[in-house]
Amino acid sequence: MPDDDDHIPPPGDTARSLIRRADRATLATRMRDTDGEPYASLVLTAAAHDGSPVLLISGLAEHTKNIAADPRVSLLFDGTAGYDDPLTGPRVSVQGRAIATDSETLRDRFLARHPAAAMYAGFGDFAFYAIETERAHLVAGFGRIDWITADDLLFDSDPAAGLAAREPDIVEHMNTDHADAIALYARVLLGCAGDDWRMTGIDPEGIDMACKENSARLTFDGPVLNADDARLALATLAKRARQSAT
Repeated sequence: MPDDDDHIPPPGDTARSLIRRADRATLATRMRDTDGEPYASLVLTAAAHDGSPVLLISGLAEHTKNIAADPRVSLLFDGTAGYDDPLTGPRVSVQGRAIATDSETLRDRFLARHPAAAMYAGFGDFAFYAIETERAHLVAGFGRIDWITADDLLFDSDPAAGLAAREPDIVEHMNTDHADAIALYARVLLGCAGDDWRMTGIDPEGIDMACKENSARLTFDGPVLNADDARLALATLAKRARQSAT
């Protein structure tokens, strides 16, 4: 039999893909008023164009008070759902510092991923945080365990600044004029049920979609760096889906 190791992506790519697909994570912080005991909590997440995590958290929450005292955090992204033995599934722990951000791009990406959060995102006690990633620990199954540097984990998104600038326009255009293509992406290419799928984001490596409480991600064949690249990649995926559906 052929050696499947040739088809295994680098650990950084596997970990980044897991982060991009996830819509939540377990956040670990250090308790501010003790000797630094660990405190774990559930948070909703999105990913920046380079793959680094983004959070929206309340200043009243224990984890946010802990971050104010010590910004060092760890986020566990769990990709083991659906595995008969969860220990054979992938998960990645990201270590870094949580830094408050007023980036409109990160705000828009988060709210597109979690539209229900718009009702409280403007409250004075809520703020967006970008995770300045330092390293990550990936467990992708038995025998596949790696520490990953930030350089290997994050995607170099600087050449894709044009795509980031046009992301809101692309997403709105696809949802308004090409809802049928989005449904085909989800149903035919990913095997997802439902017809009310909408695009929630596009980054250099793929698109994010949602249908009610369900989310899905479709990856591109290669990096997409601008609106013209995106148009070609999305048209190629639509053609592939239509051909597969016949």
